[in-house]
Amino acid sequence: MALQDKYKELLDAASSSGVANLQAREQDGVLYVDGDAPSGAVKDQLWDIYGKIDPDFRAGDLILNVNVTGAIDGGKLKVVTESTNLNIRKGPGTDQPIAGKAAHDEIVTLVSKANDQWWLIRTDGGAEGYAYAQYLQPV
Repeated sequence: MALQDKYKELLDAASSSGVANLQAREQDGVLYVDGDAPSGAVKDQLWDIYGKIDPDFRAGDLILNVNVTGAIDGGKLKVVTESTNLNIRKGPGTDQPIAGKAAHDEIVTLVSKANDQWWLIRTDGGAEGYAYAQYLQPV
């Protein structure tokens, strides 16, 4: 089965939800999906579909590189780690690749809340991804 067939539901949802610059390419047994989502909710929806197709994210055959674009009317959050940087991940889970880091006491923007544990954030430097909510505090 081709990977684009396996992830057809995800690709169709991305297209119908208004993901701009949507590109999907297969390389070395991995499907790379790139694009610009119109909102954090759309990005969360794509991760939910991915989780339904590959519940434990173990197949390792999809890289979902979709970022939220446009004006974000999100609140500001402070990173409240003990002293270390906070990992920002490509998806909502510790098994997801690290997309960037936010420094201790850094102020970041909340894009959306994937769930009670994982929030989609963006740093002033442009790193965007999911961070563990217990280390984020509204300012």
